[in-house]
Amino acid sequence: MADYILVLDEGTTSTRAMLFASDGVLVASAQEELTQHYPQAGWVEHDAAEIWEKTLKCANAVIPAAGGAALIAGIGITNQRETVVAWDKVTGEPLTRAIVWQDRRTEPFCETLRENGHEADVQQRTGLLLDPYFSGTKMRWMLDNVPEVQAAADAGTLAFGSIESWLVFKLTGGQSHITDASNASRTLLMELAGEGFDPQLCELFGVPHAALPQVTDMAGALAETEVSLFGREIPITGLAGDQQAATIGQACLSPGETKATYGTGAFVLTNQGASIPHSTNRLLGTVLTQIGGNRTYAIEGSVFVAGSLVQWLRDSLGIVEVASQTEELARSVPDTGGVTIVPALSGLGAPHWRADARGVITGLSFASGKAELARAALEAMAHQTYDLAQAFAADGAAWETLRIDGGMAANDWMAQDLANMLKVRVERPGFVETTALGAAMLAACGAGLYPDLESAAAKMRGTLASFEPDMDDAVRDERIARWRRALDAA
Repeated sequence: MADYILVLDEGTTSTRAMLFASDGVLVASAQEELTQHYPQAGWVEHDAAEIWEKTLKCANAVIPAAGGAALIAGIGITNQRETVVAWDKVTGEPLTRAIVWQDRRTEPFCETLRENGHEADVQQRTGLLLDPYFSGTKMRWMLDNVPEVQAAADAGTLAFGSIESWLVFKLTGGQSHITDASNASRTLLMELAGEGFDPQLCELFGVPHAALPQVTDMAGALAETEVSLFGREIPITGLAGDQQAATIGQACLSPGETKATYGTGAFVLTNQGASIPHSTNRLLGTVLTQIGGNRTYAIEGSVFVAGSLVQWLRDSLGIVEVASQTEELARSVPDTGGVTIVPALSGLGAPHWRADARGVITGLSFASGKAELARAALEAMAHQTYDLAQAFAADGAAWETLRIDGGMAANDWMAQDLANMLKVRVERPGFVETTALGAAMLAACGAGLYPDLESAAAKMRGTLASFEPDMDDAVRDERIARWRRALDAA
């Protein structure tokens, strides 16, 4: 019986294939690092061809663990969301490097739109703000600055898509140009109340509607791989942006339930049910699920720099050799000695939305060493999350419990610090890669292994660890005050 799920988890720094049994047990995994291209300050690019080649390599590495492609019931894909690929529908080849979600090059265009008074209407319709983070302005930049992209648009062969759209196109041999509703909701080109991309929004951002994919459900018989890739057609039965997938993997399936993922960035989503969210505190409204044409929504806060700060400490400063050393260093000192890090290395995300902000380290003295810097880096996760918690509460979505996941969530010290600073219980699943698990749940439902996500979560989600707040209020207040002063400097 075909009851394995193959998940393709295409992230910012690596791409992975993960093979799950129908009960949620991870059977096999393969991972490849992705090359990061930084042509200018604030620019971040990926090679879409490299993403495809390494994704396919990882998939082929884990399929034998299922006993062959015939035993795979479906493929689930989850991806870094706002990254944009432009390719030619006829040749199937990328026309330029993908512009990554972290990229800030379109800030002048966003500023022009804001100055012309478009932000309030755009936010009302899409749930998003006018920020370089989102996909639509990246598409416009490609058309304006890459002759090959404009030429393909003129010829009617241009295809735009986020990473999952690109992978589906390649997996199907060019037969399917689709995107799921969660990824579509991150483009600035789809109304939260609409079914597909909106012609008026496309006109505002100067993006040809014909180049965009069809918007689909997130689970079901969405497409099929071409036979030559794996020896048989495998149905693609689940698609989701990474943060929506993680929210599903954390079983935040009822209104009010909240998760935070600490990966390259940090992303908090609170389930809002069938109600379209409208934030007055510069948070985002987004599609959480769409199955059978029925949508649920979430309110979201996005922090641009989380795990990438630790990566910077490791790769650029040499403070740690491996990321896990930060926990040992943090525990080795009683505090940071007054050191505070504002990790605005690619601007500040929610709720500040300052593309011009830059990273700051304050409070340095001759007593400051590796341990203090490592601890300050971990404290920055709680500080940024605290700002989000205040904004969520002001929007009527206060957190009672926070479910955390992602690579950084394995750090016990950081998990406890979050509980302390937020004054809420923090829960962490035994399997912290809930992005992949959520994609597996969607694909399992889409393949008919479970009737709904609640049934999949009941069977596939593992055990939990909990962290209760135990910090003195005076210590907490002093840290918040120090964080506020550092933010002013950034």
